Amino acid sequence: MFILGNFLIAIANIADFILTVYKWIIIIAAVVSWVNPDPYNPIVRILYRATEPVLRPVRNIIGARLGPIDISPLIVILVIIFIQMFIIKSIIELGYNIKGGALI
Repeated sequence: MFILGNFLIAIANIADFILTVYKWIIIIAAVVSWVNPDPYNPIVRILYRATEPVLRPVRNIIGARLGPIDISPLIVILVIIFIQMFIIKSIIELGYNIKGGALI
């Protein structure tokens, strides 16, 4: 069963890394949006393509903005933090329990 435990731990660590990178991409995209960037800049286009599919549904759900402030990146970041702290850590603990070892 240690193989299944190691597999769960590895998958959870990879998911945690991907979520951390995506969280930083959202932060960078939010900061770039404050300076009114050139929409034809390749970096701006990559950031827009990476973040807009996640931010658009959140904007549709929350509807209005807080004046000129778009809070959808904040909500998405909070959801990512929740996933990292609850779901990912639970999967890691499950992996250690299946493995029969102590948490490191």
